[in-house]
Amino acid sequence: MSSSVSQIVRLGSSTMPIALPSSVAYGLNFVHPVLMWALLALSGYGLFLGIKAKKTRTAATAEERKPLIKGQYAQRHQRIGQLILGLMVLGTLGGMAVTYLNNGKLFVGPHLLVGLGMTTLVAIAASLTAPMQQGNLVARKVHVGLNMTVLTLFAWQAFTGVQIVLKLLQPEVV
Repeated sequence: MSSSVSQIVRLGSSTMPIALPSSVAYGLNFVHPVLMWALLALSGYGLFLGIKAKKTRTAATAEERKPLIKGQYAQRHQRIGQLILGLMVLGTLGGMAVTYLNNGKLFVGPHLLVGLGMTTLVAIAASLTAPMQQGNLVARKVHVGLNMTVLTLFAWQAFTGVQIVLKLLQPEVV
């Protein structure tokens, strides 16, 4: 194998070469962080839409509610939530795949475990959509609590992710 091809994937006891030029393998390291920073921003927008949807539901008068209804905040919140769920799953699995491809193993530590936990929490929060649409207040409160937990963990993940990226940017000692 040429020196420009750097990847070997070990599956069980077999070895399967993957022809990834080292520049591509290196560049793939940054897809996950960029996607997750975009997802953090998108999650903030989802929070904004959720707050506006709540204001629409709880407005005291028809005059307060009328301009809010035009914003279709609940529908937009639901669509953004679906996008967040999909990107969270892809980002989590993609980050794990790139790590495995580039290192032949996963680094089981806080960043990986919290990321998997966040993906699980987002999936559970999304699963509460139907009960919330039927007016289930407990489901709504759990949905909000789960997503606030995810946003808090996301801030921590951003910090630890930057530390990981900084390690990747350090020159390799031979």
